[in-house]
Amino acid sequence: MLLILLQLLVFASCAPPRCDPKFRGQCKPIIEEKPKCTDLILSYCDDMSYVQTMFPNILGHKTREDAEAGAEYLLISVAESLLGGDCNPEIRMLGCSVLAPRCEKEKVLKPCRSTCEAVRRRCSRTFDKIQMAWPYFLDCDRFFVSDQEGCYDPLEGLRGQEEGEAADGLDILLTADSPDTLQFTYHSNTDLISVLKKTEEQCSGIARTYSIGRSMEGRELLVIEFSNNPGEHELLEPEVKYIGNMRGNEVLGRQLLIYLAQHLCSEYLLGNERIQTLINTTRIHILPSMNPDGYELAVSGVSDNNYDFEQEDQRYDSWNIGRNNAQNIDLNRNFPDLTSIVYSRRRQKGYRTDHIPIPDYYWFGKVASETYAVMKWVRSIPFVLSANFHGGDLVVSYPYDLSKHPLGHEMFCPTPDDKVFKFIAATYANAHETMSNENARCGSSRTQSQKGIVNAAQWTSLAGGMQDFNYLHTNCFEVTVSVGCDRFPPEEDLAFAWHENQESLLSFMETAHRGIKGIVKDEKGNAMKGARISVRGIQHDITTAENGDYWRLLTPGIHIVSASALGYITATKTIQLPSRMKTAGRVDFVLPKAPVNFDPQEEDLSYDKFDPYNQYQHYTQMADLSQNQEERAEKPWWWNYFALPGVPSPTWLLKQY
Repeated sequence: MLLILLQLLVFASCAPPRCDPKFRGQCKPIIEEKPKCTDLILSYCDDMSYVQTMFPNILGHKTREDAEAGAEYLLISVAESLLGGDCNPEIRMLGCSVLAPRCEKEKVLKPCRSTCEAVRRRCSRTFDKIQMAWPYFLDCDRFFVSDQEGCYDPLEGLRGQEEGEAADGLDILLTADSPDTLQFTYHSNTDLISVLKKTEEQCSGIARTYSIGRSMEGRELLVIEFSNNPGEHELLEPEVKYIGNMRGNEVLGRQLLIYLAQHLCSEYLLGNERIQTLINTTRIHILPSMNPDGYELAVSGVSDNNYDFEQEDQRYDSWNIGRNNAQNIDLNRNFPDLTSIVYSRRRQKGYRTDHIPIPDYYWFGKVASETYAVMKWVRSIPFVLSANFHGGDLVVSYPYDLSKHPLGHEMFCPTPDDKVFKFIAATYANAHETMSNENARCGSSRTQSQKGIVNAAQWTSLAGGMQDFNYLHTNCFEVTVSVGCDRFPPEEDLAFAWHENQESLLSFMETAHRGIKGIVKDEKGNAMKGARISVRGIQHDITTAENGDYWRLLTPGIHIVSASALGYITATKTIQLPSRMKTAGRVDFVLPKAPVNFDPQEEDLSYDKFDPYNQYQHYTQMADLSQNQEERAEKPWWWNYFALPGVPSPTWLLKQY
């Protein structure tokens, strides 16, 4: 009897609710609405062969908004960049067929398994190359059906397009895999990394990518290196670096460096003798974006100051949007101000303008993550020559950055190497299509520049600049190249800008071979690290690298050069550099041991101290500090683009899961 009562109770609880007679007029039968076909308006799926879809989709996304918010849609939106252009648009269209399935007569049609399997056979290796697992939602057995079950070809529209373009596509097919297939559009941070990785892969014998650190928001500061022996410093081979996008909203230099990396790779493979000589005799380092966080802000057009812009395209006219990093720090005023130290000591006998230690008080200020990374980088590699790319002007400026005027007014403030700096600055300006032309002047430099070059302090005085830091703290001679009047030019100008700057970018790197180079050894043949190379009349020394080799940029003429080291007798040589000499002259030194009673000056050990109080870890707030560093090291380079805060991480993209 009890069992019967329980069954009746369950039946009653499951029965549909009855309408109360009092409210009979308000009662309506409950009818569950069936899903209907709806217009396909996912932007990355707008080239599919059908125009209607249905939600919930095959993956269970209830609405279009749910689908757009998922990692699956994010993947197909960046697939072209991540895969370096390979398997596109096949992967994207295959994903669209699952995320936004075809709908006809209120019925969902599933894509063909045979198409999925064909794409997987062709593209699985491309995923393997970037250490990415084959996406779960492209499981051919799970989400695709056989021809007998009434499927459709998700690449139907693509196949028709390919047939129509076959006659015109022969020249494209011949160069489709070339890294020099330049895309004159702005590259997102994801695109940038993808291009550099693809270039590294295609020129693996001469190219290597490596990270020097992360931005404030955790984005990779990725460098691509070119050398006939990538990853190693070679004896007597000068090291050159290019840095772009220091100001996030000055973007042309960033694009030019991406194009340069692709150009070096493709031309080397094609047998271009000039490029092969340059790469075989020079170690080149390219950091396209020092401020990727600022770039993101500049592209989005969002101001840190919450300005209310009426028009979206006003971001191109607003000089400050994205200029600084995520901490609102101007990176070109964030380096140690060593120039003021030089000015304060200039009346002292024997004062130095080289290898000035970073003062301890600097570390108690606000040091940006990006600045910290670049300082460690330039201290770890014996760079000889460097250029830093800006925008808003058309000029090459050279040190000093800071004016020595007591009131800070702009005035001509040359370094001891003023002739050398004018020479390397003019090398870039003269090779440029228009920079040295007086009629091409623009921006605030136009009243001060001469034939496309200007002393930075005479133009606009600033403390904490990167080029002054390079010169006064290391062996590196750096200039700042402002590559255009528009900080964020329209995309249609990119091809012309590359044409204008291509020769300058190559000629400038070749100047690293001007002057002299050599090796300093003791009498026993041991290489001497840290020996000083001095030139009479130039109060600025450079020092030898780990293997005793050095490079000293000099202009043509007669020079008296000395090599010295603590505990050794100085050696001096007189040299003559012809005006048409295009390779560095070889000048070696052998230093005899000094007598026992020789009283050398005490060695200054303060230069070797970098962040001596470990202050950096106290104030830095980099995005990835909360993550386990060992775990992060195991993740592929693209992981950050999918691991978003507040959203479950798509571990299905990782091969080990």
